[in-house]
Amino acid sequence: MARKDLLKGLMDPGKPVPATEAGAEPRPTRVDAARPRYSKGAIGAVSQSIAELKSRSIVEVDPRMIDDAGFRDRLDAEDPGLEQLIESIRVYGQQVPVLLRPNPDDTERYQVVYGRRRVAALKALHLPIKAMVRELDDCGLVIAQGQENAARRDLTFIERANFARQMRDAGYDRKIICDALHVDKTLISRMLSVADRVPIELIEVIGSAPGIGRDRWLALADKLKGRDLTDRAVGESSDARFEAVMAALAQPRPPAPRPRVVTAADGRALAEVARKRGRTVLSVDNGVSAGFEEWLVENLGRLHGEWQDGRED
Repeated sequence: MARKDLLKGLMDPGKPVPATEAGAEPRPTRVDAARPRYSKGAIGAVSQSIAELKSRSIVEVDPRMIDDAGFRDRLDAEDPGLEQLIESIRVYGQQVPVLLRPNPDDTERYQVVYGRRRVAALKALHLPIKAMVRELDDCGLVIAQGQENAARRDLTFIERANFARQMRDAGYDRKIICDALHVDKTLISRMLSVADRVPIELIEVIGSAPGIGRDRWLALADKLKGRDLTDRAVGESSDARFEAVMAALAQPRPPAPRPRVVTAADGRALAEVARKRGRTVLSVDNGVSAGFEEWLVENLGRLHGEWQDGRED
């Protein structure tokens, strides 16, 4: 076979998703990703060239065969721009392909590397998805996802910081995180400083905060100092919820309640009871209790059971 014919035969990316017949569900099909086996000499060079060309070729994939993968990059539960993207694709079609990899846990399926919004839009339209398919390990997947995110202008500072935190917690070193997000170590350190000092629960309640930049998130982290202000993150928009938390931090802290003093039969202070952060702390003066503290510890479970029995009566 001539080399030209060999290339033509091997570069066929596969058959497109078959059209749906009336009243029938389309049968998902998978286009096999290139799995080259290189050898030495001219044949090896031809095989490698073919593999490189196939990695850049576009295939059509049934959206039902695509699973999620990688780290969460967006904080907002709803995407207000998704309907607009759906309408744009409905009118003009899919202009930019997504990147997929074969699902390592299921050889008949794929995982999305980047292009999640396009995948969601095309799923809603029940249209096949134009995609490039590449063999990527987990590290290659998150680097590709991070680099795609770094090139996009709609991801906010806190979303990028949260992405860096997920990479760090998954065991990736700083160099790989820097490469994935296209930022230097200084900025990565600032991102992680915010992500570590602002609880993830508060970050998720606030959301993406598109109008809030790095300096204001750093200021929030500096002022927070362990305070739980999740319930103060109230507002119609993500930016408004951030501002509500900052306003709460500007208010003086209420004074801590004074401990309750429990007196012994002779009038001396036997113990102090303090309540903080969902805990009740009992401090007994051993000099006054004369061994009562040991009896209390040994019988606390029984006393609690008797108290519960009394509530049920």
